[in-house]
Amino acid sequence: MLKKVFGSAVFGVDATTITVEVNVDSGIGYHLVGLPDNAIKESNYRIAAALQNNGYKIPGKKIIINMSPADLRKEGSAYDLTLALGILAATKQIPAEGLDHYIIMGELSLDGTLQPIKGALPIALKAREEGFKGFILPAQNAKEAAIVNDLEVFGVESIKEVIDFFKEGKPLEQTIINTREEFYKSLDFPEFDFADVKGQESIKRCMEIAAAGGHNIILIGPPGSGKTMLAKRLPSILPPMTLQEALETTKIHSVVGRVKAHLGLMSQRPFRSPHHTISNVALVGGGSYPQPGEISLSHNGVLFLDELPEFKRDVLEVMRQPLEDREVTISRAKFTVTYPSSFMLVASMNPSPSGYFNDPNAPATSSAAEMQRYLGKISGPLLDRIDIHIEVTPVPFEKLSEDRKGESSVVIRERVTKARAHQTERFQSIENVHYNAQMNTKHIRKYCKLDDASKALLKTAMERLNLSARAYDRILKVARTIADLESSEAVKGAHISEAIQYRSLDRDGWLG
Repeated sequence: MLKKVFGSAVFGVDATTITVEVNVDSGIGYHLVGLPDNAIKESNYRIAAALQNNGYKIPGKKIIINMSPADLRKEGSAYDLTLALGILAATKQIPAEGLDHYIIMGELSLDGTLQPIKGALPIALKAREEGFKGFILPAQNAKEAAIVNDLEVFGVESIKEVIDFFKEGKPLEQTIINTREEFYKSLDFPEFDFADVKGQESIKRCMEIAAAGGHNIILIGPPGSGKTMLAKRLPSILPPMTLQEALETTKIHSVVGRVKAHLGLMSQRPFRSPHHTISNVALVGGGSYPQPGEISLSHNGVLFLDELPEFKRDVLEVMRQPLEDREVTISRAKFTVTYPSSFMLVASMNPSPSGYFNDPNAPATSSAAEMQRYLGKISGPLLDRIDIHIEVTPVPFEKLSEDRKGESSVVIRERVTKARAHQTERFQSIENVHYNAQMNTKHIRKYCKLDDASKALLKTAMERLNLSARAYDRILKVARTIADLESSEAVKGAHISEAIQYRSLDRDGWLG
């Protein structure tokens, strides 16, 4: 007897519906076809034990299971529940009516309880798109899948609940979430707040500019000067995510199983901080069965690379294309997947191997040759994609011991959001440009026009500080953002003057 049950496979950040065909005939044997991986091939042991422990069994007949489309590689243990229900329906242990109205996914434990799966959100989106009535999955993933409207989502604890639902009509509890209410509920409660930062007013100002224009930034300073503390607070002043951005971000985290069971929809911008020993595949994504890397997990958020020169050079170089294109394409012989990667890069570094530079009171110093070799680990093309370089100095005791709290992230975010609104209006007719950091040379010439006095100031600065050619466009972009923060239509001399300060690594004597 032939029966069909439906599951789903995730490729990239999108799902594909998988039809599980179970045919039971006279004879003996269990045959699973359709390019399953080892985890799926081993599923018959889990299924047999789970059914046995719940009063059912796999009969001693010839069972052939085909996972269609048969030329598509399937992986993971999430098909256990799909296969088990297909076997029960094909052997008439449960009625088959209604099975084809649902996408059914879940990993089985030996006692029949269900373990969480990966990719619940993209699977739910595909189920709604293809007109399925509902989605039955482990309870731990129910909130995540329930983000999708117009689809009945049932989170279950064990296979017994699902069997009783189809066999005896016992209702399953539907998970219902008001997506908009969940999304807006936690927008204004950042985990880290700039109010906790003592001193560093100039660096806070610099971070505000970076957030307002979406500029990549590098912080240069000795150990203990607060670089990591400042970087962790950057997401708290970025404009709140739109509902569309939240769905995109949750989708990526869902694919790798990183969405927390109690959250459902991610409303806070992600902050990723990989260790400097990371491989290039772990950073950009890939593998035999491609998975998103750290740069995709930081989509719509912040990627923080602490101690930038300590990262392997080839790891840093693979970031150049994603920084430019804001997406990563991973190609294999039989398929290609694309992951979005629109993130803000925040990097930090010591100014020298010892951590101190031109400091007569430093406990250790580095020679000019050692410094040059250390800084030379960062390539010019990568620095070319970082708009702001700022030096961070240690906070004096007087500032550290102050009781007065600094400006809160919520107040700074209001100014940033207002500046972004100016940019959204400015670039509304230009595709793929939403904020100043995304401007190309043509846009810079159009939107960053200078008067004669500002041109003279910029020319003098470039000659006197021996700034590189790459610094010119970056200064204009940052100056445009500073002007937006002041709601100024024109880029003025004061804006140029401030922007020039944020190109430390281009000055003569740093990288030569």
